Amino acid sequence: MSEKVVAVAGATGLVGRQMMCVLEERNFPVKALKPLASERSKGKSVTFKGEEIPIEVLGEDSFKGVDIALFSAGGGTSKQFAPFAAKDGCVVVDNSSAWRMDPKVPLVVPEVNAKDIEWHEGIIANPNCSTIQMVVVLKPIHDAAKITRVVVSTYQAVSGAGKAAVDELLAQTKAVMAGEEPVGEIFPHPIAFNCIPQIPQSKAFIDNGYSTEEMKMVNETKKIMGDDGIRVTATTVRVPVHTGHSESVNIETASKLTAAQARELLAKAPGVVVQDDLDAEVYPLVIHAAGKDETFVGRIREDISHPSALDLWIVADNLLKGAALNTVQIAELL
Repeated sequence: MSEKVVAVAGATGLVGRQMMCVLEERNFPVKALKPLASERSKGKSVTFKGEEIPIEVLGEDSFKGVDIALFSAGGGTSKQFAPFAAKDGCVVVDNSSAWRMDPKVPLVVPEVNAKDIEWHEGIIANPNCSTIQMVVVLKPIHDAAKITRVVVSTYQAVSGAGKAAVDELLAQTKAVMAGEEPVGEIFPHPIAFNCIPQIPQSKAFIDNGYSTEEMKMVNETKKIMGDDGIRVTATTVRVPVHTGHSESVNIETASKLTAAQARELLAKAPGVVVQDDLDAEVYPLVIHAAGKDETFVGRIREDISHPSALDLWIVADNLLKGAALNTVQIAELL
């Protein structure tokens, strides 16, 4: 790979910082790094490969001479600035929801639909974190037995809502343990020792009773898998976990696939690690998945209520495979 000038928009956020760590860890050929953020970060710097690099204020002219821009600065920011980057000949890999369902923008998980990158017009979308870890596991099963329906319930870490959400969980946990009333501003209800079936934390629900997060999983799964015929329903829940999303997934297939066959397929799947030894009480846990690049799957079993269905438990680091790592993998393919 030839060396590239790489910009990171949203460089001071949890995912932006993780992107820079992944670029460094994977030895991405960065000729020069250009960290970008809002006016609030003016005067600050980031560390990359041992060098302190000043943060620049994100603007319309920030992408002249930039080859690849990794965006994690929110949908509004991406909608505003990604077209300017593309116009200047820079390829944007965007982590927000702004472009995901645009028919002219590829929505890519490299282990699933890497070839879709070929038809980009300057912008490539990174899927929702919960969708990414699910489709990495679904892909080999779909190829072998054709998935017809997916029912997923998620258990999503607070880090998916940003640093302020992580701080709120920690503060509320301390308050409860001290016998005090938990106080919060990020979530609509206390998150400490609680589960909240609402993602995102504000303006979540639409007319059909689903949340926007749930509909992201529905629509993105079909686009990434390249099959509008897959029926998908989702319930997304925020849980008091720092890092790592978990998912309970039930899938129906057109042809019968045994649990043993599914384990064999998944053991060979790129980016997937099977952890499924019930006698030894081995199955995926977020405390072990945090900080890991892979997606972990276990509790693989045949659904006793359906002649051709499987139940799975899927876990991944939402800041890595669910965001920063997938973004950098796309950049590597570019």
